Amino acid sequence: MANLRDIKARIDSVKSTMQVTRTMEMISTAKIRRALERAQQAEPYKDAITRMLSHVASASSGSQDPLLIKHTVERRVLFVLIASDRGMAGGFNIQPQRMVQREIEELEAKGIECELITAGRRPTEYFTFRGRKPVLSIEGNSSEPTMDDADRIASYIIQGYRTGSLDRVVIYYSHARNRVDQELVNEQILPVTSEDLIMVNQPREPEAITEIDNTIPTVYAFDPSASEVLGYLMPAYIRTIVFHALLDSAAAEHGARRRAMQSATDNAQEVITALSRTYNRERQGSITTELTEIIAGASALEDK
Repeated sequence: MANLRDIKARIDSVKSTMQVTRTMEMISTAKIRRALERAQQAEPYKDAITRMLSHVASASSGSQDPLLIKHTVERRVLFVLIASDRGMAGGFNIQPQRMVQREIEELEAKGIECELITAGRRPTEYFTFRGRKPVLSIEGNSSEPTMDDADRIASYIIQGYRTGSLDRVVIYYSHARNRVDQELVNEQILPVTSEDLIMVNQPREPEAITEIDNTIPTVYAFDPSASEVLGYLMPAYIRTIVFHALLDSAAAEHGARRRAMQSATDNAQEVITALSRTYNRERQGSITTELTEIIAGASALEDK
């Protein structure tokens, strides 16, 4: 009977865990729709400000904003890693962390210094434990990012690149393709390449490519000058890129946690089924043994 008690305790423990995973799955399912909507609503603004930057940069002949100038020598690279505050989301945190760590090690092997900004408690703890403290860490808002979080990150990027202490800025985050699938994305924020500005003006749909030849170039008049407008536009562009990445990562986090908790719930159900079968076999064997002993005892009494 002691064995039966152990199996029953194990079943109760797994059931309790399954209730937690099912609850977390339901919470993530409820949150992912709103998170996806926020990311999708920010996408047109990101495209619009990038397109606007392309027009202003092309009209700004002569002096350029320091944020658009590519540094001739790459001495220091800043990595911005966006992950989550909590775990239990499968490989959502560990994959980008390992990728950034590998990139940093490769650059440092070449003599290039690296700095790190983390958004999320998990990546902060990951790199701090390995002796690499982030120059800036954003915690507590991974599932509900705010514009203030993006402002803090963007301000550090802008100041560092304008003063020349940073030569390149790369951002890593998980993109939510839909409610189920996520993919790891890395984008170069600075310097902004001409290819980035050209691609945003191309039609998105393949069938719309023929419309390029029929597009009439638009001439803009700037007051104040295009260079001065560019000085205001570049910081707004960087903030928009960072904020959209935070929103996209939040949606991906909910999707990854939902899938991980669904898988954990399914696994718990399988364990409960297997333990229940074992419990029933043991119980049946115990009953059979007891019946055998009773019958043997009754037969012994009759013999007397």
